[in-house]
Amino acid sequence: MVFGFWSAPSWQRLAHDKAQSTLSKIQPEWRLPKAALDEAKRRPDITGEFIQNLLTENDVAITEMEASELISKMAQKELSAESVATAFCKRAAFAHQLNNCLHEIFFDQAIERARKLDHHLEKTGAPVGPLHGLPISLKDQFHVKGVETTMGYVGWIGTFEGKKDTKKEMNTNSAIVDDLISLGAVLYCKLGETHNNIVGHTMNPNVQQLSCGGSSGGEGALQALRGSVLGLGTDIGKFAPNNQMMHYVLTIVPGGSVRIPSSFCGTMAIKPSASRFSYKDVANSMPGQLGVPSAIGFMSTSFSSLRLIMKSIIATEPWLRDPSLCPLPWRNEQELTLSSAPELCFGLVNCDGMVSPHPPVARAISILKTALERAGHTTIPWSPEPNHETGTTIHGNFIESDGGADIFNQLKLSGEPLIPEKAKDMGNRPRKPMSLLEYQELGIQLKSYRESYQAYWNSTAAITKTGKKPPSSDLRTGPSFTLSPGRPVDAIIMPVSPHAAVIPGKYYHYAYTEIVNLLDYTSVTIPVTRASKTIDLVDEKYEPLNETDCLNWKACKSPTYDPDSYDGAPVGLQIVGQRFQEEYILSIAEILEAALQVSGDDKN
Repeated sequence: MVFGFWSAPSWQRLAHDKAQSTLSKIQPEWRLPKAALDEAKRRPDITGEFIQNLLTENDVAITEMEASELISKMAQKELSAESVATAFCKRAAFAHQLNNCLHEIFFDQAIERARKLDHHLEKTGAPVGPLHGLPISLKDQFHVKGVETTMGYVGWIGTFEGKKDTKKEMNTNSAIVDDLISLGAVLYCKLGETHNNIVGHTMNPNVQQLSCGGSSGGEGALQALRGSVLGLGTDIGKFAPNNQMMHYVLTIVPGGSVRIPSSFCGTMAIKPSASRFSYKDVANSMPGQLGVPSAIGFMSTSFSSLRLIMKSIIATEPWLRDPSLCPLPWRNEQELTLSSAPELCFGLVNCDGMVSPHPPVARAISILKTALERAGHTTIPWSPEPNHETGTTIHGNFIESDGGADIFNQLKLSGEPLIPEKAKDMGNRPRKPMSLLEYQELGIQLKSYRESYQAYWNSTAAITKTGKKPPSSDLRTGPSFTLSPGRPVDAIIMPVSPHAAVIPGKYYHYAYTEIVNLLDYTSVTIPVTRASKTIDLVDEKYEPLNETDCLNWKACKSPTYDPDSYDGAPVGLQIVGQRFQEEYILSIAEILEAALQVSGDDKN
């Protein structure tokens, strides 16, 4: 296309040039040959052995260590920060060429930072901080000096969040980015929302015809390919006009924005309560919607890495720099261990009453239930009143309160359209926003719902038959246990989604994760199994609960659930605790992980 002297580049040209600019930042020696790229397209699964065979043994050894081991070896000078950064940058470069998962590449900046860390260690004999030399990847909402942030919007290219001449363009760090740098981390890439007009689609490396989830799906895909062991994402909710659940070109996406990609890609994630970690200077959609705010989330290949990064950040006392945060230090006393844990009782959600999970998810619930019972723990059915359908409606109303105005304002900057399959649902303009009085009424509904849900949780003490946990409003005090009966459930176990990783455009029901956002609860995802075409067979007599449930069961290539389409897809579940229970729920997830390993029964 040839542009006239006065014509501005089309959004297509801007998007194409941006994507090519990102690709051009991969060093020539890290460019994969056409034969490898062609072979990747033919394979359903490009994780594990396939990508390992493209790397050196040393690259594989470094990138498949967990965070704590990497940090230890760098502190002891068994590995240099430069060698670690180079290995992860190289593997991330390969991952992007195979999977299209990166939005921003700043490998040169990362390797130079690693060299400086090595020099500091050599000169002083001490690491910079507890994350010294650790490569950490970021979702493309976090600002990093010297790096652009587009969040998938073409109109944000060359700007600061769509605004020009602010002097902040590529000259701003998010507060949590400053924290990571002060702790010694090496930042090297930013990951994409998984369907937008800049990068197109990012698919699931485990089963390439399926989605990697969103909106922090680029991080999930990169971790599945071991191009990252630890990354930051965000977690909020859906935008669904006309009651049609949707996957968007931007950050307003289904509730569960770190949990869904973690579950789909076979990794771990934690969604903390929103006021635990700083959102200061982090780009966002609908930044003024604070009724059900977005939360910073963390994704990793191990639970120990999740603990490491959260504990390290909290040690910097971020509430002193961000007044929106709860001044809550890390509470070691909340953490349980296999030896110290009492008998635990879990509320078990097999179905939320709206959409029944597909067979692989139902089997995952059964596997985890069996494993925890073998470990001496118990479950009770979780049937809250008010129900999850009521909560999902409240949540959706918050996320839709501006009628889509923020979305369309960002699209207008470049003239880019919504992704094609969604344009027909949204039209070409925002709807009427909610009035202030309506928004205030919604806030009253939220308050009432949270209070009623808490009352239901407390009422389970009458049926759990576990030791009592005395009620306390002191967030600094961890759970304590006695032998008297009557402790409410310790956590809830429920699906992350009603299916394993799904065919793009076929995700219809986000309520399993949305309810956690609405309540501002803590949630950790745990990998349980993989879908199997020989085990996870459909019940031909199943009668859908409603129209959405029917759509969910047709969300495949065949008229009903098709085991072949999901074969090999990871299946995770979420362990849900109350507000600000990050330490406690993370330790419970580790206990359940150990129970699964001991049980060794992940196929039945």
